[in-house]
Amino acid sequence: MPEFTAKDVQALRQASGAGMLDARRALQETDGDVEAAKRWLREQGLASSGRRSERPSSQGAVSVVVDGPGAIVELRCETDFVAKSAEFVRLVEELTQLVASKGEEAAAERQGDVDKLKVTLKENISIGRVVRFRPAEGAILDSYLHIQNGRGVNAVLVELEGGTQELAHQVAVHIAFARPTYLAREDVPASEVEAERATIESISRKEGKPDAALPKIVEGRLTGWFKERCLLEQPYVRDEKQTVAQLVGEARVTRFAQVEVGA
Repeated sequence: MPEFTAKDVQALRQASGAGMLDARRALQETDGDVEAAKRWLREQGLASSGRRSERPSSQGAVSVVVDGPGAIVELRCETDFVAKSAEFVRLVEELTQLVASKGEEAAAERQGDVDKLKVTLKENISIGRVVRFRPAEGAILDSYLHIQNGRGVNAVLVELEGGTQELAHQVAVHIAFARPTYLAREDVPASEVEAERATIESISRKEGKPDAALPKIVEGRLTGWFKERCLLEQPYVRDEKQTVAQLVGEARVTRFAQVEVGA
């Protein structure tokens, strides 16, 4: 192994703008020769890639598959122009298939392809959120993907027990547009509930609500707060006269995941 220190890596990073791993590899490839390493980075198109990694990546694309296990993968970038490019969309779709078949950690196997895309498209590109569901025995998985400008921007996975594929899909579509944070109110952390309760009580007092009526007012407003956040309590988007819990009836939503670009 060539001999070089962490200071050598840092100096090369500062001189070339390359990322840490790329700088280390350049020194390995050139037996620790800094000038040769700089040339190697330029030849590989990796010089200044580190500076790109510091730029915000608020755009991107998501993909979802249900093939035995279900998976969602988000690939992040800087601009809508890159996010809808054929190479970018193809890579996020391939990553999702890989995660579904092998597991969440498998996305890292394609890091080299992500790095090549950084060089080709000249943007900060990174793998974002990765989700994988292996359904319980007898459970149904379904999904929904909202597509905009040729790329997925809002992906949902749902696991349902005791229901139909159609019902699972209806729930997935609802989640995409209603954006719940939790499945049920029991899943909301107690600290979050108590903080909201205190806020509601403070607001109600400032509005001049009588002390005797405060408990009922606070509970009523807290119920509304739960309806915004908890899937089972939300009014169903296609028929707001019923909640999602009423929609699924005796079936049971066991879990869901939503990954939305920019969220």
